[in-house]
Amino acid sequence: MMKKTFIPCALAMLQTLALNAKVWTLQECIDYALENSITLKQAKIKTLQSHEDMLQSRSALFPSVSFSTNQNMSYRPFSTSTTNLTNGSMTTNTKKVTYNGSYGINANWTVWNWNKNRMAIKQNRLTEEKNELNEQTQANTIQEKIVQLYIQILYETEAVRVNEEIVKASEAKADRAKVMVEVGSLAHVDWVQLEAQVDKDKYSLVTAQSQLANYKLQLKQLLELEGDEAFEVVNPEVGEQYVLSLVPDKEIVYQAALNNRPEIRSGEVAIEAAKLSIRSARTGYKPTVNMTAGIGTNNTSGQTKTFGEQIKNNFSNSLGFTISMPIFDNLTTRTAIRKAKFTKMDSELALQAQKKTIYKNVEKYWLDATSSQQQYIYAKKNRESMLESYNLVSEQFNLGLKNIIELTTGKNNLLQAEQQMLQTKYTTLYNKALLKFYAGEKMEL
Repeated sequence: MMKKTFIPCALAMLQTLALNAKVWTLQECIDYALENSITLKQAKIKTLQSHEDMLQSRSALFPSVSFSTNQNMSYRPFSTSTTNLTNGSMTTNTKKVTYNGSYGINANWTVWNWNKNRMAIKQNRLTEEKNELNEQTQANTIQEKIVQLYIQILYETEAVRVNEEIVKASEAKADRAKVMVEVGSLAHVDWVQLEAQVDKDKYSLVTAQSQLANYKLQLKQLLELEGDEAFEVVNPEVGEQYVLSLVPDKEIVYQAALNNRPEIRSGEVAIEAAKLSIRSARTGYKPTVNMTAGIGTNNTSGQTKTFGEQIKNNFSNSLGFTISMPIFDNLTTRTAIRKAKFTKMDSELALQAQKKTIYKNVEKYWLDATSSQQQYIYAKKNRESMLESYNLVSEQFNLGLKNIIELTTGKNNLLQAEQQMLQTKYTTLYNKALLKFYAGEKMEL
């Protein structure tokens, strides 16, 4: 008794949720996800961080300037006088507490280091570009996942519709069998089997609805939607003409993917960065030129001159150049060059692997689209045949010419044909959508 009341309650609950749901198109799902995805926001932060690194590397082209001051106080409790050297002359201070201070502004500038600073700017620009490409890759992954779930929802929606029709047909057959039992033209056991089949079909319906709700939940979570609000998607009218339309050529799609997929450009950027790393590491063998400049002054307590006079009289400035020539750096530069070369080799291999991965994906989508398209043609014909056969068996069953086993077999064959037709239809749509997306077109059904 509990089982019979549970199924209608579950159906009613799911229908109530559906009535209050916002209906989303595929494009609305994509736009919302790209704007609110936490993963994309985190990737954006990395891009912003790399931009700041690039700005900082630019500032290395200019001198660094700093101000420094040193304030000292000395206390000699047992000394009757204190002698200090100030500006080349000895001064005597009878105070036990003495004070002196110095003030300076210093500048340091790398005049020439074989363009190492400029190469660092280029490397940081490439890092920023690579992070931007990673953003695009994440966005593409999200879009592909959205269209997969969206089409799965459409398929499960059709599956629910088919199961609802099966339940209605089963109930009608059970009602018809009950009348036949009452008039004595059908055995009671056959009617019981039909009643059991009704419960079984209702269970299949609830299972299909549960799967549909699960895919909707996954898509809802992917969109970062919160709360208990119901979620529904637009079920577009996809005609047979579109399902059977020409599948994009895989070679054309592949070549387009090589030109527009961010994974490929990211691999190329990694190789460019590795080449710069090799050039930058080689500067470790070459001399660098630095220039320093500074101005400063100081003051001391116990002088006859005022603080301002001391600051003025003690003012001095300096200018210097430093040339640094490496002789032996414990193989640091040699190791850096070799590691940079290995990084370049690894980046080249990674790019080759990425190209092969894209080709495998394109080839798989093309093969699946082509195969499922052909399967759809035969699945549709098979469904029409199974429907005609089932209708014929149903009429014969009503006339007492067919038994319950033949009726159930006909219905199961029809259900299987319906599912095959739907599966091939939406498999074709999914793979054609991804082929167009890889070719650089907008994600749509």
